[in-house]
Amino acid sequence: MSPVYSIVVPIYNEETALPILLRRLDALLDQLDAPGEAILVDDGSRDTGSIVCEAKARADSRYRYLRLSRNFGHQIAITAGMDAALGDAVVVMDADLQDPPEIVHEMIAKWKAGYQVVYAERLSRAGESRFKRVTANLFYRLLDRLSPVAIPRNVGDFRLVDRKVVDSFRTMPERDRFVRGMFAWLGFSQATVQFHRQPRIAGQTKYPLVKMARLAVNGLVSFSDAPLRLALWMGMGVSTIAMLYGAWVIAMWATNADLVPGWSSIVVVVAFLGGVNMMMTGIMGLYIGRIHAEVKGRPLYVVDKMVSLDAEAAASAESSRKMTLVRP
Repeated sequence: MSPVYSIVVPIYNEETALPILLRRLDALLDQLDAPGEAILVDDGSRDTGSIVCEAKARADSRYRYLRLSRNFGHQIAITAGMDAALGDAVVVMDADLQDPPEIVHEMIAKWKAGYQVVYAERLSRAGESRFKRVTANLFYRLLDRLSPVAIPRNVGDFRLVDRKVVDSFRTMPERDRFVRGMFAWLGFSQATVQFHRQPRIAGQTKYPLVKMARLAVNGLVSFSDAPLRLALWMGMGVSTIAMLYGAWVIAMWATNADLVPGWSSIVVVVAFLGGVNMMMTGIMGLYIGRIHAEVKGRPLYVVDKMVSLDAEAAASAESSRKMTLVRP
């Protein structure tokens, strides 16, 4: 029987959390009012978690195990899971159980009420440093002001999306992905459920400062041209200042003012203009680099292994749906 619900769980080096995660997923699948499946997407893990996930998929027909050929990143792993999902409603949640599976019931109720995207809003963020909470809040405020698309604050990738939304999402081929922004861009009718985010049950965060900064840059560059407009206005401002300075020097020379010869002012001005020019070049290069990555046309990810008790049925259902999916 084809599943009505699909639970997509990207996993990367979560061996210590997997036993509890699988128990809670079992409980969730048992309580659903229609058939469901759980898709465990292994994003190139280097621990023993892959053995646990594969064994679960071989023992329980409700589970599918998808192993990527290397670590492609959290946002790509989510995409791979949604590509494989067969359900009419697809839920994305993290493996660290900071996204409680029990909230899925509230999401389903909203979905049955007619909403096509149901996202989970964090009322609190236990276990996270004040620095992370403050910087995340500042980032979403900045993105909200700069982006023409309204992206909800205090919202991660924990959400339920309707099959129609999933099929629309799959037609978006961009490589530098900011999934929560992509769903906001798609529109459709959206609703919110609220929850208190819990600390990780085990292991360490897979989003250290560097990865958080990279995700923030992806979100800002993918959903706003503000950096380009900033480069334009800063360039014009610096040029204006330079012209005014040049006019001042000419006026001093014309009035025979006692100008102190020397290189100090020249060095300051050249260094300032050079620094601004390098910054502007870097911003332009960031966009051009993304264009270069897009035109290569490489696949978003490569699947190393897929394990399922009912692999043939899953492949048949996926093939029939692809025939009806219109791509650009």
